[in-house]
Amino acid sequence: MKLVLLIGLVFSFASSAQPALMAVNEFELEYEIAGSGKHIVLLEAGAGAGMTDWDPVFNRIAEHATVIRYSRVGNGNSTAIKRHFTSRDYADYASELLTKLAVKQPVIVVAHSYGGSIARDFAAAYPQQIKALLMLDPSSEHDVDILRAINLEQGNREIAQIKLDDMAEGMSNQYLDFWSKRPLPNYPQIKDMPVTVIASVRQVENPANLFFTDQGRQMWGELWQGWANAFPQGKAVLTANSGHYVQFDEPELVIAELMALLHKLDKE
Repeated sequence: MKLVLLIGLVFSFASSAQPALMAVNEFELEYEIAGSGKHIVLLEAGAGAGMTDWDPVFNRIAEHATVIRYSRVGNGNSTAIKRHFTSRDYADYASELLTKLAVKQPVIVVAHSYGGSIARDFAAAYPQQIKALLMLDPSSEHDVDILRAINLEQGNREIAQIKLDDMAEGMSNQYLDFWSKRPLPNYPQIKDMPVTVIASVRQVENPANLFFTDQGRQMWGELWQGWANAFPQGKAVLTANSGHYVQFDEPELVIAELMALLHKLDKE
């Protein structure tokens, strides 16, 4: 009880704060805290995204929990870099940010896209700092498997082009990071905790590549259903009403699934 009260005091002070900068190792990270609930939510954005990617749901989450959003190094108003980071590197910085913010209790991590890779590394490396995971159309090391399974020759051409585009856009080679991992990790070391994945299976009229064909969408949904269901407390939600940015297309769905996690944690 004393620990909960102490955390409450820390975050009641910070809950009305404006975006600020925190020194984390050799860099400064932009962050913002809102709300004062007993549960603490950490938001992990997608590739190349700053904390504004959470605008559609940030204040809504603050109505039910203490919520922290931040821009990873190289994004938003955080320190600009040219150095390559891996998802594990980013997870290490997320852990240190929580330490610098005096967060003593485990958090709920809500992650989008490439943030899902970071969140899984975080959950595996820092089990004491996390108690639940909600991922919104997360990136997967198995993207390439889907492309190649549909059409090996065309899939390899598309993969090569995506990698070139990634390097041209200066995105710290994030796609190369998780596509180059071998063997492909399924993160079996993540502890038993509530895990929810919201995956977009919306069909598109003119798919940009094989990944967005009807077959690709079906395989994407099956991939995340299988992954989530492997966890004792896992849950997969497939939505045809959202594109990749679920928090923009269906903010109510994100809030509903987060509330389901909060209720589950309250019963433990």
